[in-house]
Amino acid sequence: MPTERAGKSGSSGKWNYYPELPLADSSIFAWPPDLRFLARWFRRNWLSLSERMLLLAIAVAAWHFLYPGLEQAKTLAAGWIVQTWAVNMGLMLAVAGSLHYYFYIRRGQGKTLKFDHRDMATGSRSFAFRNQVHDNMFWSLASGVSFWTAFQVLTLWAMANGYLPTTSFADNPLWFLAFFVLMPIWSAFHFYWIHRFLHVPFLYRHVHSLHHRNVNVGPWSGLSMHPVEHLLYFTSVMIHMVVASHPVHVIYNLHYQALGAAMTHTGYEHLLVRDKRRLALGTFYHQLHHRFFECNYGNQEMPWDRWFGTFHDGSDDATRRIRERKQHMHASVS
Repeated sequence: MPTERAGKSGSSGKWNYYPELPLADSSIFAWPPDLRFLARWFRRNWLSLSERMLLLAIAVAAWHFLYPGLEQAKTLAAGWIVQTWAVNMGLMLAVAGSLHYYFYIRRGQGKTLKFDHRDMATGSRSFAFRNQVHDNMFWSLASGVSFWTAFQVLTLWAMANGYLPTTSFADNPLWFLAFFVLMPIWSAFHFYWIHRFLHVPFLYRHVHSLHHRNVNVGPWSGLSMHPVEHLLYFTSVMIHMVVASHPVHVIYNLHYQALGAAMTHTGYEHLLVRDKRRLALGTFYHQLHHRFFECNYGNQEMPWDRWFGTFHDGSDDATRRIRERKQHMHASVS
């Protein structure tokens, strides 16, 4: 059974669980390169049960059995567009809904490996319907799935009509497979800069603060965003305008953005099966961002937070530094 650590982290109050602190530098871009570390990273993400492998399997299956083909996508017609929206809606309900059911309704893991000790908020004026889960579901499904579908439809329509560079496994098997490995890295790069932009005080107040209602996150929190943020968030798919891709690359990219957000915002570090960690989910790195806001804008694979002084390693010293930075940011625009 994993050991629970309950104690202060960053002087903000007690966490229910946190990993060993301070957080280590786990960036794959650390210099000089550590080949053993990179081999372990590749094995953990691509040669075992992982979020990335699960999302890839869903993307491949959805492309072959659920989504309309490229022939249909040549013309913008209601039939295949509605089909695409329905598939995306069903996938979001299945992934976020099953995670929410297991962790928060059935309470299949109790609070073991849950970062925040609190349950999802009810009766709070901070959320639409005075209910955190209902608020999160509304924004995820009404806005999130709609923008996800719009980007998918337009990208596949452009691809079907020859407006975008394309490839296939038969054309270039090495690139076809390598692009799947590279897309989450591209997504992390894109996310960091979009996320920093959304923390500009004006955009934070009017747009990004909707997502940050969720200090204590759950599966439905991941894609719970303002429509303007959804518009910016899904622009990661524009990489396919310049890089030769296959439709399944596009679908995987969007699934990683949408369904992956539900998985990484469960509020739990791992899914346990018979008291063993079987699937990595949320990270304390991003949980710190939801607690302290002006830190850890990216993820652990990219070095940007460390390079630009916005890394919170979970220590009290980091909390004091980040709070001083936050006060300075908001004082400069008041």
